[in-house]
Amino acid sequence: MSLYIFVVRFFIIGWTCSHSVFGGCEDVRASFSFFTVLTYWGLGFYFLISAIHTFTYARSGSPLLERFPRPLQALHAFYYTTVVTYPFIVTIVYWGIIYKGPWYPEQFDAWSNISQHGLNTAFALFEIVIPRTSAAQLEWVHMLWLIIVLALYLALAYVTYYTQHFYPYTFLDIEANGSGKVAAYIVGIAVAGIIFYLIAKGLIWLREWVTERKLGMDGKFAQQRFHNYDTELGTINSKH
Repeated sequence: MSLYIFVVRFFIIGWTCSHSVFGGCEDVRASFSFFTVLTYWGLGFYFLISAIHTFTYARSGSPLLERFPRPLQALHAFYYTTVVTYPFIVTIVYWGIIYKGPWYPEQFDAWSNISQHGLNTAFALFEIVIPRTSAAQLEWVHMLWLIIVLALYLALAYVTYYTQHFYPYTFLDIEANGSGKVAAYIVGIAVAGIIFYLIAKGLIWLREWVTERKLGMDGKFAQQRFHNYDTELGTINSKH
C-alpha cells in the first residue's frame, strides 16, 4: 500500500509538471496546502514505517518501535489514530461537498481522484480490520489532538490564502460563503473527526472481541517473547 501511495503521488507530480493543462509545477507546489495531499503522504509514510516495524519484529521478535523513547511511541500511537480517522473526513468532504460532477473526462483526473479520495478510505479500513492492533491504542486524549491538528490545518489554509492568494478549499472562503456558513463547515468537520474516531475505536474493539475472545485467534508471534509493554498493541503487561 505504501508503494502504491508513493507511486500515485510521484506520478501525479511528474504528470502535472509535464502537462501545463493540469496546472504545471506551480500546481504541484500549491498541492502541499491541501489536506487531502498531506493526509495521503501521511498514509504512505505510515505504511512504510509499519512495514519496517513488522520486518524488525519478524527478524528479532522485537519491533523497532519498542526501542523508541516513550514520547515517540506515544506519537506513533497518535499517528495510527490519524490514519484510521482523517481519510474518512477527506472522502466525505470531497464527494459530499467539493465534487459537483459530471464525471471526469480525463482518465488521469478520474484515477488520481479515486486514488486519493476513495482508496484512502479503503486503506484506513484495512488498517482497522486486518492488523492486530488494539482499541486501547486509540487513547481518549487523541480526540483532543485530532481537533488540534485540524485547527492547525485550518490556520495553514488561511495562511495559504494570505500568502498565495487562493483557498485550498473554497468552502473556507468567508467573503463568498459568509462567516456563518464557513463556521458551520468548520464545526461540522471537527464533529466528524470525533465521530469517525469513535467509529474506528468501536470497530477495532469489535474486531478484537470477535477474533480473540470469541474465536480464540490470538495470532502467531515471532519467537513468542514476553514484553512488559507491547507498543504495537497498546497494552501493558500482556503476553499477546
